[in-house]
Amino acid sequence: MKAAVCYTYGEPLVIEDVVIDPPQVGEVKVRVAATAICHSDIHLIKGEFGGTVPVVAGHEAAGVVEEVGAGVTLTKPGDRVVVSLLRSCGRCYSCTMGAPNNCEAQWVLDQNSRLHNQQGQALRHGTRVGAFAEYCIVDQSQVVPISDDIAYDKASLLACGVITGVGAVINTAQVRPGNSVVVIGCGGVGLNAVQGAALAGAYPIIAVDVLDTKLDSARSFGATHTVNSTQENLRDVTRSLTNKRGADYVFVTVGSPKALEQSFALLSKAGAVVIVGLAGSVPLTLPVSMLIWNESRILTSWMGSARLRVDVPRLVTMYREGRLKLDELITAHYPLEQINDAIAALEQGHSLRNVIIF
Repeated sequence: MKAAVCYTYGEPLVIEDVVIDPPQVGEVKVRVAATAICHSDIHLIKGEFGGTVPVVAGHEAAGVVEEVGAGVTLTKPGDRVVVSLLRSCGRCYSCTMGAPNNCEAQWVLDQNSRLHNQQGQALRHGTRVGAFAEYCIVDQSQVVPISDDIAYDKASLLACGVITGVGAVINTAQVRPGNSVVVIGCGGVGLNAVQGAALAGAYPIIAVDVLDTKLDSARSFGATHTVNSTQENLRDVTRSLTNKRGADYVFVTVGSPKALEQSFALLSKAGAVVIVGLAGSVPLTLPVSMLIWNESRILTSWMGSARLRVDVPRLVTMYREGRLKLDELITAHYPLEQINDAIAALEQGHSLRNVIIF
């Protein structure tokens, strides 16, 4: 098999033959058909998440189950599946309380890789999947069977970007019809937060970015208003569009401490800032007294508080009915051999999602 392997953080990915062991108890081997590139993959290969190298990145994938280990009951060979980084044991406190995205179990795959290079060195499964490769091995809870009528490139987006953005609105914040929403950042996750707000019946939906091209995209995804934060005062615009109340929800989908700090000034009384973007370990200055006086809330959303086997089929249905946009999220397709070009285009802000096609 071929895989994109990062041997040294910050260096271009290198394509190399690797050896894959059979899936063990509860695991499945998936032949990858499409893998979308997420900004989290870029953080990983730059070393910003830590961990050991060499590592195979990639976590937003779709493909076909080729082989299953003992005890697998959730899928079978031949199934077309979405492959996500989310794993759930179904038995821990978080799983039994309906929050499988926060599963507390310990996983063998975190300690024992099924991938090795030609020298026998173990390759880490980056972000729990390792999907920048022709095959990946994951726990059975990480795959969700899908119907034949959704193409692999579109299906791969459901593994992370879509469930994160839409889920932050629908699952985490539970936005209701008529709530006012601001979405800061109109990349892949931000646009999905915008369309999640539209699906929830929010109004107004104010999309914020520094690039007019991304704001154009936000309008097509359901934003009722857009703000280029380099040209307009975001707080003034937000107040004018919300009858001077401020926004009920502000979703921060970029990993920017500055954007996060500014978001609190946009809130209405009892409003909530929802942190979606990964900002790393950075200090944050909060207006604590103001937050208390206004009874403001801070929510964080990990992978859209998703329940894979509930949310993915529901999103597929919405896509089939024309209510969820997936095609419009894909900027370009690349072969694995051009993965570094695909990553560079995303880093430079030229793309929403680039998809590696096998």
